Amino acid sequence: MAELNLQARRILKTRVDATSYADACDRIQTWVAIGRSCYVVAANVHVVMTAYWDSQYRRILDNAALVTSDGMPLVIGLRLLGIADQKRVYGPDLMLAWCDRAARLHLPIYLYGGTAPMLEKMAAYLQNRCPGLAIAGTYAPPFRPLTAAEAAADVERINQSGARVVFVGLGCPKQEQWMHRHQGQVNAVMVGVGAAFSFFSGEVSQAPRWMMRLGLEWLYRFGQEPGRLWKRYLINNPMFVLLFGAQVARYRIFGAQSALKLDRDGSGKSV
Repeated sequence: MAELNLQARRILKTRVDATSYADACDRIQTWVAIGRSCYVVAANVHVVMTAYWDSQYRRILDNAALVTSDGMPLVIGLRLLGIADQKRVYGPDLMLAWCDRAARLHLPIYLYGGTAPMLEKMAAYLQNRCPGLAIAGTYAPPFRPLTAAEAAADVERINQSGARVVFVGLGCPKQEQWMHRHQGQVNAVMVGVGAAFSFFSGEVSQAPRWMMRLGLEWLYRFGQEPGRLWKRYLINNPMFVLLFGAQVARYRIFGAQSALKLDRDGSGKSV
């Protein structure tokens, strides 16, 4: 098992942890073993900018057991803030890494989100890719706020399934809000993986790996869904570059310790 001490940096107002696929899976395995109800967030620029404007959402991220660098801008950000060897820990690939381990260890998973046809295709893909993977259950909630009775029924359904890890695909910020709201109720580790549901069901194609390595995945996805993603990429991304550029300038001018003090969140904590 990997060393359990985390390094982290606050990128703008969001804590992002230094980790890797193996390390993240080790942590999830440890939490499963002790029966901890907690959640993992795969953060990209959209997540960071949502947290920048919304303090309540930012607190949800701060309460996560682990926040990974899902997007290349955050990987570069961690490197610029002193974690030189940081690699990308991309939500869909983390899901596959855990499913490989879960198949070996006979630990069942649960899929929550998307649509019923999407879940059927996704389950078939995962079980074909990871022979022996146990999928304890799937559920596609309605695309509207749930009643208290519906939310309680969802939790009961998941707990009764015996799943040890629940993958949540509701999109940002809904999936993080859902995981936070049900921490301590869902008897499993919850992992928000967003677009993985669309990718692994075949409904949306992933960017080529060379585009991912160059940080151009956003351009590929924007070309696929411009109507849905234009605000995220044409407003959030330039704003992130400006704001984070100022943060890096402080880091370079004042030094690491001074920059970390300047990057305190609203509660007074620094990382």
